[in-house]
Amino acid sequence: GIGANLGDARANVRDALARLDAYPGCRLHAASGSWRTAPVDSSGDDYINAVAAVDTELDAHALLAALMDIEQAHGRERPYRNAPRTLDLDVLLYGDAVIDTPTLTVPHPRMHERAFVLAPLLDIAPDIAIP
Repeated sequence: GIGANLGDARANVRDALARLDAYPGCRLHAASGSWRTAPVDSSGDDYINAVAAVDTELDAHALLAALMDIEQAHGRERPYRNAPRTLDLDVLLYGDAVIDTPTLTVPHPRMHERAFVLAPLLDIAPDIAIP
């Protein structure tokens, strides 16, 4: 999952997709269109959201670390929960794996509640089955 609502959010989402495709061990397989959505449990500008499918040689935790590297390159700060952000990247699914560790839960535990995840996900995977 990809989201941004600070700075040039649309450009940040596009750049995140390009960085993900260029990241060692990752290849962008598909990307949804951009969706504009109001913040959830927060204030601030609307978000630009998208979902990407990535072919990767990285394990799920290494993929999460890669996403955090890309967030940092965009100046991501975490001053408080649900703060506005230059870029937010989440591992929503990792194949059909179910992962529950202190640092990563897959499938993402709230994805089924979030239209800003489900709508773009259906853009690229209309027949997806969430484990």
